[in-house]
Amino acid sequence: MSSDTLTLHYAPQTRASTARVLLDELGAPYELDILNMHAGELKSPAFLAINPLGKVPTLTHGDTVVTESVAIALYLGDLFPQAGLTPMPGDPRRGAYLRWMTIYAACFEPAVIDKAAGHVPSAVQSPYGTYEGVVDLLAGQLGKAAYLLGDEITVADIHWGAALHWTLMFNLVPDLPVFTDYTRRVTSRESFQKVFADDARLAAEHEAAAGAAAAAR
Repeated sequence: MSSDTLTLHYAPQTRASTARVLLDELGAPYELDILNMHAGELKSPAFLAINPLGKVPTLTHGDTVVTESVAIALYLGDLFPQAGLTPMPGDPRRGAYLRWMTIYAACFEPAVIDKAAGHVPSAVQSPYGTYEGVVDLLAGQLGKAAYLLGDEITVADIHWGAALHWTLMFNLVPDLPVFTDYTRRVTSRESFQKVFADDARLAAEHEAAAGAAAAAR
């Protein structure tokens, strides 16, 4: 592994929280660059120079910049194979692992965003088919074992557990027992509970700071 510092550019209660949980699960040494999105820090010139889209999570590793949640998860999982959370090349689960990580980005997230917006694309033209088809596919997979790829947790479960936590909270997926049980199993881990608690603290501090700054103008 490179000796260059890993820095997670981060805002609380965003998709960056999942990357932070994953770093903890992997036992990775890292630094947090905490940004207050309520104060506009995601659109600051300094951060836009790193990620022109102004989004978190963004990971820097020396001179390497990695954006997009799934890309960051795959990058980190391969960087820390000793954690035992990543099916590496040669592992028969590798194909399914990559498939389910890609399904999240290419199918699940677009489907739930369309669902939230009330947009129903043509099943023929949609890259994911239908929302119902994606939900059924995921439910069927999670009904087979404790985790996505079997009885052992992987990076994919950290990602999907977090995704279902938020989509269940906002009623973007049905509260099927197979979803709620899986989400509880994944997010009850110490890494999640630690980040959830710290995120609540940071979010309150950031809102207060942004409010105070606005009132002072």
